Amino acid sequence: MSEPVFKFMPGEQPVLISCPHVGTYVPQDIAERFTAAGAVLGDTDWHVDWLYGEVAASLGLSLLSATHSRYVIDLNRSPDGTGLYAKADNTELCPTTTFDFAPIYQGDVPLDDEILRRTENYWQPYHDKLRTTLDDMVARFGVAVLIDAHSIGSQVPRFFDGTLPHFNLGTADGLSADDGLTQRVFAVLDGHDDYSAVLNGRFKGGHITRHYGQPDKAVHALQLEKTQSCYMDEAPPFAFRAERAEIIQPIIAQMLETALEWAVSRGRG
Repeated sequence: MSEPVFKFMPGEQPVLISCPHVGTYVPQDIAERFTAAGAVLGDTDWHVDWLYGEVAASLGLSLLSATHSRYVIDLNRSPDGTGLYAKADNTELCPTTTFDFAPIYQGDVPLDDEILRRTENYWQPYHDKLRTTLDDMVARFGVAVLIDAHSIGSQVPRFFDGTLPHFNLGTADGLSADDGLTQRVFAVLDGHDDYSAVLNGRFKGGHITRHYGQPDKAVHALQLEKTQSCYMDEAPPFAFRAERAEIIQPIIAQMLETALEWAVSRGRG
């Protein structure tokens, strides 16, 4: 029996949380071709769905989580393979190297026909669910807010110099969300002395944020990239650290509450 492509927790409010990089399942025909570095799945957004899940349930928010690894296919990339950032290093729709440039495959990398098959089998169902959920929210409430939830190592030289701020909020330079919503959410993230925050810095939002964020159509998308040092060990086996998570979870909760309050104020009835 094959693994479902995603897990979905429906909610009763106009806010959807997407976790496209939390999956760890790799089909056997792909896994048997992985190198030792690929098999570690080191670039996973470890535990992110857990960080958001309890709060989402308490607030009645919807939560969509990938089950398959981003090494199978990256759900936050365009299906046509277009890079996210000009003049910067970008990983592919079907990644061939890890963030540390280690090869993921022992032999041949995925060819065009295999990439097409993975797009149809894994990428498309996730995005179909995203689209229908957001459309349903707009039809019901008159507005939808999408929070695309991510995490990354605090130091990844391939993508940025030095140490990344703890909270990295992206709205495609203001194109994917109402500025009032953005400023309210960012104020929450930037209001804690022990954590640093930046708006539209190195991470401005991936394909999901840019594609679905259409304020003129009442859909507002924000991406939050958190450094993993906030809540876990950044080295294998990527252990969850509850004592750290207990500090940032109230910040996440406040962010989601703020987004929900804004959405309700803008919605119908």
